[in-house]
Amino acid sequence: MVSIQDAMKKAEEAELDLILIAPGANPPVCRIADFGKFRYEQMRKEKEAKKNQHAVEIKEIRLSPNIDTNDLNTKENNARKFLTKGDRVKVTLRFRGREMAHMQASKHILDDFAEHLADCSTVEKAAKTEGRAMTMFLAGKKK
Repeated sequence: MVSIQDAMKKAEEAELDLILIAPGANPPVCRIADFGKFRYEQMRKEKEAKKNQHAVEIKEIRLSPNIDTNDLNTKENNARKFLTKGDRVKVTLRFRGREMAHMQASKHILDDFAEHLADCSTVEKAAKTEGRAMTMFLAGKKK
């Protein structure tokens, strides 16, 4: 452990800066280095970390109660593609006009959709009715 005055003196003798690394530590941790170079390395590390991270998006798939089998298969393939990329999928079953009277009878469409994608996804939020639509969220399975 070195006093602040001794550390400042050593930094001046070496013509470098005294950089506070961990202010919350007891005692605080400092380093003698060139501050410009230190900032450059910090920015480079942050840039590299930012480049390697992937922002998770929410993709939406819209269905209707009277959807045909082939249309449903196409929607399932699109959802599978989104899930393998690492995105979350919001599946929306939209009701119009007289379809509103049979909302609960159409819930099986969302259940079947989730069951067909069970190999690559998990149901994050179960089917829930909100106004004229029933929504469900799917997330990719962890490896």
